[in-house]
Amino acid sequence: MITVLVTGPIGGGKSTACRYLESMGYPVYDCDSRCKRLYAEVPGLKQRIEKELGIAFEELGRIFEDDDLRMKLEALVYPLLVEDLKAWKSELDSPLAFVESAIALDKPCLDGLYDRVLLITARKELRLARNSNAAARGHLQNYDLSRVDGVIYNDSTKTYLYKKINQFIDVCLPGRCPTGMCVKDK
Repeated sequence: MITVLVTGPIGGGKSTACRYLESMGYPVYDCDSRCKRLYAEVPGLKQRIEKELGIAFEELGRIFEDDDLRMKLEALVYPLLVEDLKAWKSELDSPLAFVESAIALDKPCLDGLYDRVLLITARKELRLARNSNAAARGHLQNYDLSRVDGVIYNDSTKTYLYKKINQFIDVCLPGRCPTGMCVKDK
């Protein structure tokens, strides 16, 4: 099975791309949603977070403004996320699966859990118009382009985005995904 990390800045189109992939029948693991699920399902996790971070769980949004809080939270949650992702992958019967995460390329604990990287991005003005959090959280997302197998510039219509995703899939199936393959017009 080939696992593709779908990454990119807030407002770039990762979620739209992943909804399209799911509609095509591909399994998609959304790291943000799964983290929220872990908060709800892992006994005592919320209390451990409150104790370690020294804040009420309802104030968790502060991690985007405080690197120390964010690092403490990641130290608690990411090992659980890694195990959850491994378990999810072990249950799949699919030649191709996708993992959605804006920050996975910056997290060494997630290395080795994906085989290819698809970066979906858009012009800054467009990303800001699509998601009000893009300006405040953009500094948290860095992309080492040497680790990216494909780039889609999502500056047009959904139909255009879907066409580029299909091109990536056609080229990225086992044995056919050259490093640095870009499905872009720029």
